[in-house]
Amino acid sequence: MAQQTATGNGQAISNLEYDLLTVLQNKAEAVQAYDSYIQDAQSMGSQPCAELFQKLKESEMQQVQEIREHLTQVMQHGKM
Repeated sequence: MAQQTATGNGQAISNLEYDLLTVLQNKAEAVQAYDSYIQDAQSMGSQPCAELFQKLKESEMQQVQEIREHLTQVMQHGKM
């Protein structure tokens, strides 16, 4: 839950901003983790698994970009 302050809506950030920031953090951590998973697969000689992890990483990165765009809009306008 967002921390309370003396801003216009009584919150430091809206629940929607908080939600988007939380999802963004989780996705960013996942993207970082995939680098380790890719290395593990490559060290085991499993190119198909390395390729799968790379594909999943790219999907997460696209989602990160979309979340960032939504967050920017919400922060500027209060909603989408």
